[in-house]
Parts: sequence; C-alpha cells; structure tokens
Amino acid sequence: MNIISLTPFDLALAALLVLLLAFISSKMALDIAPRLLIAALRTTLQLALIGVVLKALFANVNLLWIALIASAMLIMAGREVGARQHRRFVGWWGYGVGTLSMFISSFSVTLLALTVIIGNDPWYQPQYAIPLLGMLLGNTMNGISLGMDRLTTDAWRQRAVIESRLMLGESWCDAIATIRRDALRVGMIPMINAMAAAGVVSLPGMMTGQILAGAPPMEAVKYQILIMFLITAGTGFGTLTAVWLGARRLFDDRHRLRLERLTHKEEH
Repeated sequence: MNIISLTPFDLALAALLVLLLAFISSKMALDIAPRLLIAALRTTLQLALIGVVLKALFANVNLLWIALIASAMLIMAGREVGARQHRRFVGWWGYGVGTLSMFISSFSVTLLALTVIIGNDPWYQPQYAIPLLGMLLGNTMNGISLGMDRLTTDAWRQRAVIESRLMLGESWCDAIATIRRDALRVGMIPMINAMAAAGVVSLPGMMTGQILAGAPPMEAVKYQILIMFLITAGTGFGTLTAVWLGARRLFDDRHRLRLERLTHKEEH
C-alpha cells in the first residue's frame, strides 16, 4: 500500500486557507474570526495529541488504557452536549442525561460491532475500538444535542399548551408527546441526511480516508456501510434515551410540569 506522506509544508498551505478565511470574515465583520482560529488551533493540538496516544496504544495494547481513553472521550462528549443546550437541566441532570444516553448507546453498539461483526482478536484492539467509538460518540453527541435542545426549548415555549393538556386529565407522557416526537425527528435528521447523500452527494470521511490510504474501493465501501448503520443505530438509540429521560425529568411524580428544573436564559 503506497501512502503519500504529508510534510509540515503541506499542512501549512492548508492552514493558510483557514487564515485567509478568518481575515475575510474579519473584514466583513462576521464576528467569527477568533472562534474560527481557536477551533483550528484546537483541531491541530487535539489531533496531534490523539496521534501520539494512538501510536503508544498500538505499540502496547492494554485494555485498561483503552478503557481510560474511552471514558475520557465520553466525559468530553457529555460536556459538549450540555454546553450546546439553550436551556439545560439544573445540576447533574444537565450533564448526566446526555452522558448516560451516549454511554448506553455508543458503548453497547461499539461492543457489539467489535465482538460480533468485526470479530478482531483481541476485541479491544485499539486500531478498531478507538476510531469506531469516536465516530459513534461524535455522531450520537450531535443527535442528542439537537434532540434535547428542541425538547427543552419547545417545552418552555409551549408550557401553556402542556399545562392545559394536563388539566384535561392527560398524563405527562401524553401531554408532551408531540414535542417529544419533534425532538426525536430533529435529532435523527443529520444521520438520515448523511445516509441519503452518501455516495451521491458526498463521500463519507472514513471511506475517503481508506481510499486515500490505498485500500481497495470496495473494501472501503463495505466498511463505510457498516459504520453508517452502526452510527445511525447509536444515534437513534442515544437520542431516544436522552429525549425520554429529559421529558420525564420535566414532570414530577404527580404529573406537574416542573420548568424550574431548567436553567433560565433570556429569549433571543
């Protein structure tokens, strides 16, 4: 397999394009140039760090170290889910709903794929385990963020409708059913769009990376189909879990709407 190695000069040329974009954004007063540069810097540092970590892991396969890295990835993903909420739950619920949902969906789907579908030996081989878990966590995080944000925002805006339905004798589950369905639909839209566009509008990242690395195109396609299905299942189950837990948290045992459990921010 012949791989064209990239030099620091090649990466510097690509970085110049981001700098040019930041400069143009600044001249247009878009107020995104600092965030763009910080995000580019974070990308460089984070990917360089994970490259060093993966190099060490590949040389010394150890389940404990892999579990620690997986836990760190989950913690960071849980933090990002909470940070993306316009109205997040107060206290540990703000962090726990997304983190628990990602743990249940992403870790179980990854474990199933490693032990049953891929069947590598050992099953926790970092070459497969870390990239697979990373793709599942990243996409599940997006689905849960969108679903939870839609759920809490709509519950806040439609509180009068929900309370009216409760006064008519409906349970908490029925009173928020429409909002919960919308939240699930919004959370799943990115993955449905990605599957609909794959191979027609876009070539997914993993498949592109394998082809660039010299893998046969049909092998890259098979892995990409597997990854897309796993990611969709992980995102769907994670969003379902998070939205159900979030909807339940909005009510108490007496089916009363408890919006004080959400942080209060000014409407934009």
